[in-house]
Amino acid sequence: MDKFLDTVSIILKLNIYSMKKITLILMCLCAIPIATAQDTCAGALQVTAGLHVVSAINGSQVPTPICTPNGPVGTNGAGEWYKYIPSDDFTVTVTTSIPQNGSLPDTRVQIYSGTCSSLVCHGGDDDSGDGYTSVATFNVAANNTYYIAFDNRWSSGGFTWQLIENPIVVPPTPTISFTTQNITTINSAYNLCAVDMNNDKRDDLVGVNGNNIRVHFQNEDGTFTVTDFPTTNAQFLPSWSLAAGDYNKDGYNDLVYGSGNGLTFMRSNSTGTGFTQDTPGQYVFCQRTNFIDLNNDGHLDAFSCHDIAPNVYYLNNGNGTFNYFQSTVTSGAYSLGANGGNYGSIWIDYNNDGHQDLFIAKCGSVPPDELHRNNGNGTFSDISVQMNLFDPGQSWSCAWADFDNDGDMDVMVGASTGTHKLKRNDLDLSNTVEEPFIDITAGSGFDTNLSTNIEHVAYDFDNDGFVDILGGGGKIMFNQGNNTFAPIAYSGLSVGAIGDFNDDGFLDIQNGNSIKINSGNSNNWIKFHLQGVQSNSNGIGARIEIHGPWGIQIRDVRSGEGFKYMSSLNTHFGLGQATQITQAIIKWPSGTVDVIENPDINGALFVLEGSSPLAVNSFTSDKFSLYPNPTNDFINFTFDNSAADIKSASIYDLTGRTILINQQISENQLDVRSLSAGTYIVLLKDADGKSFSQKFIRK
Repeated sequence: MDKFLDTVSIILKLNIYSMKKITLILMCLCAIPIATAQDTCAGALQVTAGLHVVSAINGSQVPTPICTPNGPVGTNGAGEWYKYIPSDDFTVTVTTSIPQNGSLPDTRVQIYSGTCSSLVCHGGDDDSGDGYTSVATFNVAANNTYYIAFDNRWSSGGFTWQLIENPIVVPPTPTISFTTQNITTINSAYNLCAVDMNNDKRDDLVGVNGNNIRVHFQNEDGTFTVTDFPTTNAQFLPSWSLAAGDYNKDGYNDLVYGSGNGLTFMRSNSTGTGFTQDTPGQYVFCQRTNFIDLNNDGHLDAFSCHDIAPNVYYLNNGNGTFNYFQSTVTSGAYSLGANGGNYGSIWIDYNNDGHQDLFIAKCGSVPPDELHRNNGNGTFSDISVQMNLFDPGQSWSCAWADFDNDGDMDVMVGASTGTHKLKRNDLDLSNTVEEPFIDITAGSGFDTNLSTNIEHVAYDFDNDGFVDILGGGGKIMFNQGNNTFAPIAYSGLSVGAIGDFNDDGFLDIQNGNSIKINSGNSNNWIKFHLQGVQSNSNGIGARIEIHGPWGIQIRDVRSGEGFKYMSSLNTHFGLGQATQITQAIIKWPSGTVDVIENPDINGALFVLEGSSPLAVNSFTSDKFSLYPNPTNDFINFTFDNSAADIKSASIYDLTGRTILINQQISENQLDVRSLSAGTYIVLLKDADGKSFSQKFIRK
C-alpha cells in the first residue's frame, strides 16, 4: 500500500500524466478492470444539468428498446450511456440543437427509466431540432434514475449535448370553456373567414366556393342569417389563404383569395349586395395574403408571400384597381424579400414608430425567418440578423403580441416541426440603438410544448388582460403574466377564424362547420370598431393603446395572421378584474391620434378617425366646425381658412351604426330633425374627396 501511495504522489507532483494515464496506472496497480464510463448502461456516466461532450459513439452496448422512430440502431450497434438522478421534479429537455455544435449533428437519443436489466422507454427523439438534431422533453421525478443513450443510427461522430431542468408547469384551473355549435349550412369549400360583411360591426362567417360567397350574418340575438352571393367562377380559390378589407373604401369588406397559382380579388359593390371578380393574372405560388396600406395613401394594398420566388404586392391606385410589383424584380419595388420559401407573413409595428414592419416565418432552414423594417421613407431594410430573428427551422407562422404588457410587440415563432421560440422585445426609445430580441423560450412553457402546428395566433381568450396563444394539440397556451404560458386542452379545438360570434365580448373560434362558443367568465373587456377616413377604412395598421391601473395594453389592427385564416377586424382587449380604463389612444396610419378619456367597459367603442375631441391632428389645414351644438333641427358647417365644397354627409351613432348615409348638402347645412336625442358623429366629404368629422348632440 505504501508503494501504491508513493507512486500516485510522484505522478501528481510531477504533473507528467493526464488523468486518463493516472486511471490506467491505478488499474494496473490495483488490478481492477474498469470499462469506459459511457459504453454500457451499467457503466453510465452520471450527469447533471449543463453541457456534455460526446467524443464519439463507440460504446459496446446497443441501446434497446428503441424509443424513437426510424428503425433500429446503426450497423455498428454502438451507444453512449449517461445516468441522470434529478434532485426534484422537473420537466427536462435533452437537446443537441444548440449553438455549441458548429455544424448540426445527425443524432438520435433514447430515454429510459427502470434498471439496466429491465429498461423502460421514457422518451426520446430523432429529428425534432434544427437540421437533424434531437430535442427530447419529458417529466422526471425526484431521486429516480433515468438513462440517456445516444446511438449511431445515423452517425458515430462526436457532438455536444445539453440537459436542461425546468420546473414542472401545473396547468391552471380553466376559467373558460367552449361549447360546440354545429351549423350545417356552413358547407362552403373554404370556410376561412370571420369579419363584418354588412357594416353592422358584428363578426360574420364567410365561406367561399368557386362561384359563390356564402355569408352567415350575425344577428343581434346570436343567431345567423344565411345569404348567398353568386359570383363569376373564381379563377383562383383560397387554397392557401384568405384576407379581407375594404380596399375600395365603399364601406363594405372585399376579399382576396390566395392560391398556388395566383390571386383573385372579390370586390363588394357599394351596397354590399354583390361581388365583382378581379384576377390580375400573374403567377404567384401564394402563401399568406395580407391587406396593408404599404405607401400610406389611405388605400389598402395587397401583399402575398411567394413560395418559390421574391414576394409580391399589388399597389392600390385609389380607384379599386391595382399595379403589380415583385420585390427585387420590378423596377421601383419595395425590397420585401429576395427568396422563396415564404410562408406566414404578418405586418406589425415592432419599434413603435408608427410604420408597419413585415415579419415572415419561414418553412425551412434556408432562408431563415425575416424581419423587414419599414424606414418610413418608402424603403425597407432586412434587419433579421441584428434583431436576433434570423432563425432557421420549420415554422410556417408566428404569433405577435405584447405578451408582457410593457408597450412593445413580442413574438412566438411557432414550429410546424421542431421547437417553438419565444422572444421578448427589449425596445428602448431613449436611444437610437436597435435592441435585439431576447430568446426567453427556456422556462416559458414553449420549451416543453411538443404540440406543433402550421397555425399560431395570439388573442386574449380568457379576458384576463394577457394575450394567449392558440396553436396545435387542441389547446390554448394561457399567458400567466410573467412570460410563462400554461396549456389547457379542449376537446375538438383547433385553429380557425377568430371572432366574437355572439357579441358577448369573449372570443370564439370557427372550426369547419362548427363554432366553438367561449363560455366567458367574470373578467371585464372592451372592443373597438374603427373606421378610417384619411386612413384606410378598416384602420388596418393602426395602433390601439388602453391605459389603466395595470399600465398599458396595445394591439395592432391586422388583416391576415397565422397562416391561412382571416379573423375579426374588430380589436379586442381583456381587462381582468379592472373596472376602469383611464384612457384609450388610437394612432392611425395617417398620423391622426384620437384620445378617449374613461371609455365605458364591457361594450364596443366605435371610433371614427379624427372624431375624438382630443384628436391631435386634423385631416387638412382647414379647421372644420359646426353650429349650433347642441342642436334641435339643423347643423351648419364652416371652415376657418376657406369655404369647402361639401357634397355629402353621413351620420353615425357612437356604436358605429350608420344613421344617415351620403346625404346631399345644401348651403353647408344638414337637417337632423329625424334623429332621436343623443350624441352622433357627422362625416363630411367635399368635391376633392377630402373628409372631415366631428361629434354633435341632437337635443
